[in-house]
Amino acid sequence: MTNKKNASPESIPVKVYTPDPSPSPKPVKKGPIYVRKTSGLITQFRRFFGFVFLALFALIPWIPYNGNQAVLLDVVSQRFAIFGLTLWPQDLTLLAYVLIVAAFALFFVTTFAGRVWCGFMCPQTTWTFLFIWFEEKIEGSRNKRIQLDKRKLDVDKVLRKTLKHACWIAVSLVTALTFVGYFTPVADLFIDFFTFNTGFWISFWVLFFAACTYANAGWMREIMCTHICPYARFQSVMFDKDTYIVAYDPIRGEKRGPRSRKISHDQLANKDLGDCVDCKLCVQVCPTGIDIRDGLQYECINCGACVDACNGVMDNMRYPKGLISFTSETQLKGQKIKLFRPKLLGYLSVLLIMVGALVADIVYRKPLEVDIIRDRNTLYRETGDGLVENVYTLKIMNKSQQTFTYNIDVEGLRDYTLIGSNKVIVKDGEVLNVPISIATNPYNISERVTEIFIRVSVDDENYSLSIAEPTRFLYK
Repeated sequence: MTNKKNASPESIPVKVYTPDPSPSPKPVKKGPIYVRKTSGLITQFRRFFGFVFLALFALIPWIPYNGNQAVLLDVVSQRFAIFGLTLWPQDLTLLAYVLIVAAFALFFVTTFAGRVWCGFMCPQTTWTFLFIWFEEKIEGSRNKRIQLDKRKLDVDKVLRKTLKHACWIAVSLVTALTFVGYFTPVADLFIDFFTFNTGFWISFWVLFFAACTYANAGWMREIMCTHICPYARFQSVMFDKDTYIVAYDPIRGEKRGPRSRKISHDQLANKDLGDCVDCKLCVQVCPTGIDIRDGLQYECINCGACVDACNGVMDNMRYPKGLISFTSETQLKGQKIKLFRPKLLGYLSVLLIMVGALVADIVYRKPLEVDIIRDRNTLYRETGDGLVENVYTLKIMNKSQQTFTYNIDVEGLRDYTLIGSNKVIVKDGEVLNVPISIATNPYNISERVTEIFIRVSVDDENYSLSIAEPTRFLYK
């Protein structure tokens, strides 16, 4: 209240504020999310895509190529075999190109279609839905699972829970074995693991990845998407008003509320109702437990489950579909989307450039590397025959997946004599040190330092490959 009696003309009126004595409401504790089963076109596509992803993940390590495992990322030997391509630590530029291409592909897709990577391609989502499938088959529908968790412990509950977790552990173990099979021969891995013949570190990594899969897909689930994964935090930087997202149309849906199915869509205006019947199915089918009707949220993974659930309700009510749909902020306002926009074109341009650089690096990459090391103890020496001799060591690295015979020749020096092997056999993945000496008559040398080339070429009429490395021939 304001004290006006003793207030001077220049004083500031003071208003006494009494806070509300009623306590503030306590935050509602969020319990486990029981995902409801849904069906629809988007769900079928996501399941098909997930099945293809799982099949590729499981089968690729078992594909043979030239008698070897087609994809084997041997970290111990520092040799990465990908079908006919063998990569070594010297090929790290390829890895850099791959990571840059993956990053800008993610940026481009996110700018255009929102967080579809999370909803359709992310392993976390794929394995989570796989684990939920086991839950539905063993414990029943969403309501049955809720009632089962509320029940006191009995034989049926123990059996169902035990069977569910046994299936989860089995899937996690097979997943871990398959993943480790990308880094060690997969056939030997499965045999050695189940016969208890694997080493400590192999066993450790299998059990470690199995535990991670079990925890992430079985227990953590939406926590990985909402609190741990950094993509959820920075995805908004790539969004704009024309990005396709899963969104609820509040103009069409509000005022929400239950109604009789006898009320047609044309009669809703007279009842002061929108299309939303407030069934909350969109919340029950959401794997992260959000209400899409509250607007765009970073927890939304664009899986489209709420779209299928809402479309099913609209069909039952004989209302038009699309109350929840893949749309954009621009389209929700009734405006036309801008497909070609600077941000999207920028990401696409960089993506195409980096893909071109990656392809060029692979195409022009030679599966042979030669390094020349001069003898540092003696720059040159004169032989008893009056010749000048220089000593070198060639390091020939066969980066292919087959054994080759290589010829060694010298260019840029007249009437030379090659002392040592001028033809060597190098196995696949082998680095061979070849000591050689080059001698010539001093009358053939006009300078103290002569630039020469040592050429290493494949001795095969049907295969052309050669590398000429520069070096120096020294004389006083």
